Amino acid sequence: MKLHASSPGAVNTITAYGDDYVKVNGERRDSSIIVTAEEVRAWHPPSFDALAEEDFAPLAALGVEIVLLGTGPRQRFPHPRITASLARAHVGLEVMDAKAACRTYNILVAEARRVALALVFE
Repeated sequence: MKLHASSPGAVNTITAYGDDYVKVNGERRDSSIIVTAEEVRAWHPPSFDALAEEDFAPLAALGVEIVLLGTGPRQRFPHPRITASLARAHVGLEVMDAKAACRTYNILVAEARRVALALVFE
């Protein structure tokens, strides 16, 4: 059997990351961001403590099966009340530090999973 390496095709991938930035397809971003296979967009919460229910509504409307929430250099959990729109839309939520979220996003997007990465940078 001959094995061939496969690539996810023309999808957005995380090519580098640090405590206060992420590179999507080589382009550096240092403010809160949402990444899916098809798009990259700014996200408006200025910090983890400022997360509000209205910040999660756009994530629920993306048509993904799971959202990976990267909460900065350490894992912090938002109150379930503010993430309720995801549950109502039957979208899973996994919370982790930003670096773990980036690694997990790359794995899931390579598997052609419908995933969104939401990173909060302060």
